[in-house]
Amino acid sequence: MSTATNLSEGIATQADVEAIEQVPLRERNLPESTYAMLRQGAARHPEKTALQFFLRGAAYERSDDYSFEELVGRITQAANLFHALGVGRGDVVSYLLPNLPDTHAVLWGAEAAGIANPINPLLDAEAIADLMRAAETKVLVTLAPFPGTNLWEKVARIQNQVPSLETILQVDLARHLSGLRRAGVKLWRWGRASAPSPQGGPRVEPFHPHLDAQPNDRRVSDRQIHPDDIASLFHTGGTTGRPKLAARTHRNEVFDAWAGVTVAGVRSKTTILCGLPLFHAHAALILGLAPWSQGASVVLATPKGFRDPDVIPKFWRIVDHYGVTAFSGVPTVFSALLDVPSSAAAASSVEFAFSGAAPLPVEVYRRFRNETGIPILEGYGLTEGTCVSSVMPRRGEHRPGSVGLRLPYQEMAVALLDDDGVFQRWCDAGEVGVLLIRGPNVFEGYRDAAHNADAWVEASDGGLWLNTGDLGRQDEDGYFWIDGRKKDLIIRSGHNLDPKEVEEALHEHPAVEIAAVVGRPDAYAGELPVAFVQLRPAAHATEDELLAHAEARVTERPAVPKHVRIVDTMPQTAVGKVFKPELRHREIADVYREAVTEAQGVETADVAVSPDSSGAVHVQIHVTKMPRISPDTLQSNVRDALAHFTTPYNLIIQE
Repeated sequence: MSTATNLSEGIATQADVEAIEQVPLRERNLPESTYAMLRQGAARHPEKTALQFFLRGAAYERSDDYSFEELVGRITQAANLFHALGVGRGDVVSYLLPNLPDTHAVLWGAEAAGIANPINPLLDAEAIADLMRAAETKVLVTLAPFPGTNLWEKVARIQNQVPSLETILQVDLARHLSGLRRAGVKLWRWGRASAPSPQGGPRVEPFHPHLDAQPNDRRVSDRQIHPDDIASLFHTGGTTGRPKLAARTHRNEVFDAWAGVTVAGVRSKTTILCGLPLFHAHAALILGLAPWSQGASVVLATPKGFRDPDVIPKFWRIVDHYGVTAFSGVPTVFSALLDVPSSAAAASSVEFAFSGAAPLPVEVYRRFRNETGIPILEGYGLTEGTCVSSVMPRRGEHRPGSVGLRLPYQEMAVALLDDDGVFQRWCDAGEVGVLLIRGPNVFEGYRDAAHNADAWVEASDGGLWLNTGDLGRQDEDGYFWIDGRKKDLIIRSGHNLDPKEVEEALHEHPAVEIAAVVGRPDAYAGELPVAFVQLRPAAHATEDELLAHAEARVTERPAVPKHVRIVDTMPQTAVGKVFKPELRHREIADVYREAVTEAQGVETADVAVSPDSSGAVHVQIHVTKMPRISPDTLQSNVRDALAHFTTPYNLIIQE
């Protein structure tokens, strides 16, 4: 049996987790802050390469390299710059940036000076403004105008809509270009009219000249960062109306980074590839703070990450060129990599891969492991738990479909809750319930206290646990298994159906790259399962063939999908997770369109589905009425046709 003294390559069993816990956490002497953790990691080998960044997948051999001394120096300069701009312990620095070395400087520098608030640059301008108002942003860092990007245009539209915003700093992406291309960007900018700052609005300044003027060997602020100080506000859930911002402390982030590298066995010789976006907790922590805390190296793959059109096709060449030993992906990345032949040499250098953000289909895991030999350590976590709560043991038994063992010092359990979220009892081994967590990685609460009402569960031990909202179970050996989000369950005639079983069955078909199952409103059953499928490149399959494939493999008959719909591209979030709300919206629109079209007096019907500012889903229906029928009669007919459906709608009648 493995022991806690043999953890250079991570844990193997639940016994290892418990053995680690024999030493009280306070005796681990973890750093006080993320800044202190980065400095501690850099002190191991100051001259070693910490970060390599390449701008384009097509030219992956050309990189900008930074030593640990240079990386921490830039982070220190950023902290000093924010301090000079008046940022203190409770002030927020938001960043709206692609993946750049500067993004890391801004993130960790903001945490050293005040509070960092990453924002997804793919959001529309109104959602960005909502997030900045919720965070009470004092300083925003974003891109200067640059060909092919629209970040500055979005910021210019909303810069006067955030009352707390005082300063906007522009990062110049052209600094990473060669001389001729940089000159071309300069000419492009000369031909454009700059958006004027509104009267009395925030001042706009270039980032790099102000950064370069700051000391890089010390923080000029006398602020003493306490472990319980808020380090970051990461957004989770909706981004409109009242977006949820999870307030995480330095203690949360330092512990989660330390625990993550401890259980996975990340060492100074590790070289980890980052293709996930740095506004997301996983990329920031597991592909930044965590490896750097151990003196390991990070390869930052283009501003767009895996979305760069050349990164996936050239993935194994990139791995070989940089000597990558580990990387993180989401299920869609692993599915796409199955279509890219790997060289034995490149694949053999990779010791393991992380998968998170969404459940990894078992068939994708098996095919990837069989074709590359690389073990995938599937993990589980959420923004409110900083990032990681459990991970597959690197040295232990790999159980496809499981998210592994809990982190040491963090409790993770399964409980039965009633419909109001009140604790009933703890679940037995193998029994499905709601996952609860508590420990040093669990956040302080949401920025808006109104969001905290349903976040916590008081258990039988009298303690408060975070309600993850995920359904799961724990086996007798301590492995956890996720059985879907409670909100993703399909309720058909009173039966709770887990879409995961159908998705796993469809992923076994050789033509299927991605499968997702959602509920379709039904007047009699409440909901019916419908499957959406994206096929592998050059693969062929019909919807009837895929439906028959599912019927032959899904054991719970009510879970067999009513329809299978083949789509060209599956909707995804910026992280690469399948965006199921859009699929649900398509089914709601289709059902309402069918029902309204059959209503007497309707000539044509157009239906649109979208969430409102509170996140609630609404249906907008435009109908053209037939001649000689009154609007009141038509409205009554439509109301009768939709009487069995619960999603609110707004009806607009046109002559």
